[in-house]
Amino acid sequence: MAIPNLHGTDHIGFTVPDLDQATDFFVRVIGCELVYSLGPFEKNDDWMQQHLNVHPRTVMRELRFFRCANGSNFEVFQYEPADGQNPQPRNSDIGGYHLAFYVDDLDLAVEYLKSEGIEILGEPTRSANASLGQRWVYFLSPWGMQFELVSFPDGKQYETDAPVKLWHPKFPSD
Repeated sequence: MAIPNLHGTDHIGFTVPDLDQATDFFVRVIGCELVYSLGPFEKNDDWMQQHLNVHPRTVMRELRFFRCANGSNFEVFQYEPADGQNPQPRNSDIGGYHLAFYVDDLDLAVEYLKSEGIEILGEPTRSANASLGQRWVYFLSPWGMQFELVSFPDGKQYETDAPVKLWHPKFPSD
């Protein structure tokens, strides 16, 4: 079984400590477009806990919705949690995550991020085995969130036999 009528990912939501800083990062540095913003939002009942799994008196100060080229949209929140805030999770933490952006020229993109003062983690790495053909590198946002750049201009090895093809600028799906 699967979710009936599933079409794919619509958006990815995450929380940042400073929404203005995140907006500068996503719009000026990454190149996303701000689509809309909402907020503040708070309730005097259990709505926040029942619907969002946060403390009932938590205030969602604002959310901003960003569109980044042809990928999933980002719904970025700034909360004022009534019960404190946990630190930024690492990839190894349960619930840890990172967001990856596809670029045509990985080296050019890395140089650009460096010129913007963005911290790059290590050097670009060539993948092997199923992901042969891909290069990638991690980088950090100004607030420490993990991101990745990936590039596979000639495709990835596993795509040769995959039943469902991954979107790729060189090999658009039918």
